[in-house]
Amino acid sequence: MESTQGHVGKMEAQLKHWGAKLDAIVAKAEKAGTQVKIERRKRVDDLKAKYQAAQSRLNELKAAGAGKWAVLKTGVESAWNELEAAFKKLRN
Repeated sequence: MESTQGHVGKMEAQLKHWGAKLDAIVAKAEKAGTQVKIERRKRVDDLKAKYQAAQSRLNELKAAGAGKWAVLKTGVESAWNELEAAFKKLRN
């Protein structure tokens, strides 16, 4: 079974990767035409909100420590899944 610290480390790395992708998506949306920009902006704003929620949940977990993993696990995983789904939806 993977340690909580190892799991948090992997989550931090994934969040950093997603942050870079989000920055690239925002830059691409800024270069798009006006109508595309408006539609894409809504999706990007949703993605940013989900990214911030996942980052907040991960920070809560890190601050709480290994003893609170079981208590915080559901919230962290939920935020994570929503962020992942938003990235997939944006690609489509």
